[in-house]
Amino acid sequence: MKNIAGVKLHPTGRTIEADAGELVLHRGEMVVIDRGVAIVSVASGAREVRGPLVTIVRRADAPDLELHEAMKDREAKALTFAIERARAHKLPMKVFRAEIGADRAVFYFSSEERVDFRELVRDLAARVRTRIELRQVGVRDEAKMVGGIGSCGLELCCTTFLPQFAPVSIKMAKNQNLALNPARVTGQCGRLKCCLVYEEATYVEAAKNLPKIGKRVQTPDGPGRVDDLDILAGKIRVCFPDRPPLVFTADQVKPESL
Repeated sequence: MKNIAGVKLHPTGRTIEADAGELVLHRGEMVVIDRGVAIVSVASGAREVRGPLVTIVRRADAPDLELHEAMKDREAKALTFAIERARAHKLPMKVFRAEIGADRAVFYFSSEERVDFRELVRDLAARVRTRIELRQVGVRDEAKMVGGIGSCGLELCCTTFLPQFAPVSIKMAKNQNLALNPARVTGQCGRLKCCLVYEEATYVEAAKNLPKIGKRVQTPDGPGRVDDLDILAGKIRVCFPDRPPLVFTADQVKPESL
């Protein structure tokens, strides 16, 4: 059994399990690991784990934090320089993150096309004076790495807790009876929202006992046509040709006999 803590090398990065030894750590504390300074994001109790683990050496002291801030400042300046040079070379790419380590500097970018960035690499190597690596990522990964606030008012799911992206389809939005307005069903990345997956199974199961929109049905007030559904509440709004629509429960509505 080991005392495991989850640490993040970057605030929006993935959580790495680390051996905390005898330390009792809390969320938000800064610690020194065998890769440098990292932010502790999750502290968990003793449990059995497999595979090699990063080791937490000690809590970070003032000199460690000063070094950490200096490295963040260096990365910010390198990122600004990379953005300026990419623009100067008229490259169709968006550089959005820089990570500078002991032996290399990694720059992350997104682009809709193939990019010849050899000139940019030369500029960055001359400025940063270390080995340069450029990594192209998709728009979902960009949103995850940059972070932000979703339309729900909370931090992006992909930044906070989603370990990986699940396939999302427009059919899921239709199953949940959502208006297919791009502003409502797409996230910060411009793709369909990951949260459409969360309640998909619940909506599909609840909709099994409900008629489809547009179908003709029999109601206690006569025949009509289904105009709208409240799937989770099990309510059906039915339109009639000679009077205003009415709302019924699922057990009050039957398919119209042929």
